[in-house]
Amino acid sequence: MDRKTFIGRALFSGVIAGGLLAALPALAAPGGLPTNVQHTDSSPQWEALRARLFGTRKIDAGSGQVQLTVPLRAAYGASVPVKIVSRQAQKPELYVKKMFVLVDKNPSPVAAVLDLGTELGQADFETRLRVDEYSHVRVVAELSDGSLHMDSRYVKTSGGCSAPPNRDNPHLIGKTLFKLPEGVKPGLPTVADITVLHPNDTGFELNNQTVMFIPPFFVRTVKVTYGDQTLFTSEQDFSVSENPTWRFKFVPRAGGELKAEVEDSKEGHFSGRLAVGGAGL
Repeated sequence: MDRKTFIGRALFSGVIAGGLLAALPALAAPGGLPTNVQHTDSSPQWEALRARLFGTRKIDAGSGQVQLTVPLRAAYGASVPVKIVSRQAQKPELYVKKMFVLVDKNPSPVAAVLDLGTELGQADFETRLRVDEYSHVRVVAELSDGSLHMDSRYVKTSGGCSAPPNRDNPHLIGKTLFKLPEGVKPGLPTVADITVLHPNDTGFELNNQTVMFIPPFFVRTVKVTYGDQTLFTSEQDFSVSENPTWRFKFVPRAGGELKAEVEDSKEGHFSGRLAVGGAGL
């Protein structure tokens, strides 16, 4: 074979091979990160979690009763914003009784379980979660009639459970603060924030000085009341970000006080209060 023929055949083979490669579907390398995961997909972790939490109960993932908003790509895995919107008003005849906030691939996938009261008016929440690797984030809402409704989102981020917390003000640990960012709306759902200053250590963070793992230390329970009514109770763990915050809604019906009772994993007890006033109350 002369040189000209050899080069021609080599070029032709390269074109054919290139065409075949281009025609093949793009797949992640073994052990690599998936590129074609859908928000509604399942996962082995979710299937195990589902069986443990809900057994064989039907979960409706298409009813639209609950909607979850999470960024597709989160810049910082230790603080991923999550917004939950419920389509069901909190009325005594039918309301959201409980919410499960889940992160499939976290070391502790049950981030929070919220028990809700009707005084919320609307079961809408915002918080920030730790996400340790590319994973689905899910919310499952249980209505007072026993039905289960789910929404899920896939988020691309990592390192959320190993990022070291801020330790500038350890003397403030447990301080519990309320805010009403939009003021008071008498008789209408009013937005409120509760924040607990706390490192929420996961047990997977390294101390840069000792090069030892920091023991887990996190907020375990947050109970929020208005007057003599319980708005919600959150049983949670370190999958909720440092300085755990919940944005929620409640209906001011008379002059009263927002109050929070907080307990952490070392049996620390903290509380916070905010008098709610305004025209018409």
